[in-house]
Amino acid sequence: MSETVSIVVIDDNLGSLELLSEALAHSEVTVYTASNPVEGLELVQKHGPRLVITDLVMPGLTGLEVLQSVVSFDSSIDVILMTAHYTTETAVAAIRQGAADYLQKPVKIAILRERVAALIESETRRRRVHSGLATRTQDLQFEGLQAKSNEMWDLFAMIQRVAPHYRSVLIHGETGSGKDLVATALHRCSRVTGKFVVLNCSAVVETLFESELFGHVRGAFTGADRDKTGLFELANGGTLFLDEIGDMPLPTQAKLLRAIQNQEILPVGSLTSRKVNVRIVAATHRDLVAEITGGRFREDLYYRLSMVELSVPPLRERAEDIPLLARHFVEKFSHEFSKPIEGLTQRALIVLQRHGWPGNVRELEHVIGRACMLSDSTTIDVQDLPANLVHANQLPNANGETPSALEEQERRLVEEALRAAGGNQSEAARRLGIGRDALRYKMKRYEL
Repeated sequence: MSETVSIVVIDDNLGSLELLSEALAHSEVTVYTASNPVEGLELVQKHGPRLVITDLVMPGLTGLEVLQSVVSFDSSIDVILMTAHYTTETAVAAIRQGAADYLQKPVKIAILRERVAALIESETRRRRVHSGLATRTQDLQFEGLQAKSNEMWDLFAMIQRVAPHYRSVLIHGETGSGKDLVATALHRCSRVTGKFVVLNCSAVVETLFESELFGHVRGAFTGADRDKTGLFELANGGTLFLDEIGDMPLPTQAKLLRAIQNQEILPVGSLTSRKVNVRIVAATHRDLVAEITGGRFREDLYYRLSMVELSVPPLRERAEDIPLLARHFVEKFSHEFSKPIEGLTQRALIVLQRHGWPGNVRELEHVIGRACMLSDSTTIDVQDLPANLVHANQLPNANGETPSALEEQERRLVEEALRAAGGNQSEAARRLGIGRDALRYKMKRYEL
């Protein structure tokens, strides 16, 4: 931490208050304590802390009421709730209401310090990204995902909050938007020790679903010449990711629901059930509510899976992520194809940002991969992009005349770079990948 962080701790148990205060003591941390929730809220309003840690059950106000008051005062303040009566359901409910974390009392000091440090680091990075100060690639990464848009960093914050507590999560998102990467991030942040096991529900023959999920014993059916371990058992102690859950047939949905509810499986052909401890992450591009109405998805399974729902925004709604992702894919494919490609021209980036990306990040990856394969230069330019993408986005014509829409896009990019650089022309030119003289020419041209 490079700045002093203030924390308010509220607990009517004086022994617990003293223990927490000592545990959080640090040269760059100022801890304010209150044994009364009303006094604690006064400290929050007076000091505007980065973090509030409060007990759940207290006289006068509950921890949830404290949470609501803090969120109303300043939604950027993280709140950690503590309780001696922890359940996954209450933890998720508290996080839905805005809690940053939910810890069981007596709180383990090591876990408290770890969670507090992670929250402060995450919020610090988020503020740097939102203010445009984060320029290094590593500053814009989160568990294998890269973004600078507010929408994605809000998603990252929710992943970090729910990961330690969830039993099941439902991820919504269009095809190619990165639902699998979100599932992987959830698994990593959960800190479970078991495996991350994947089943693509759209790629399994209907008659084999039960065997894939729960396994089978020898002789269970024709061709079952040996015992087979199912994916539930393989993921025991870890996470089972069910991609495109909307494609799962109804009979299998009923058996899946029982397995999730009871944490118990029955292999095909076996008379003995087996206990498992598996977290479920399901993903779909379908509208499951509409699927329920149409009788294609079980309502009870939907409510069991959607204890927590996460939505991955499509790429067209976060255009500011396109240059970052494009550069990432250039680096990936230039290494893969052993080509000295350093980046993209500004006009190629403009074309990419104007495209609608119906295939989302996956489509962008394919476009950049193709461009890297075909390019003979150290920089990807417009001619390296697919013709249908170029023509659809009104590139300059043969006479070199630039359509007005392209000019408007260029003007917007220059304005954004200047704004992010705080008016510093050298920094803005560096962000745009052009020289300072070229930037000044564009500023004069667009009267900026």
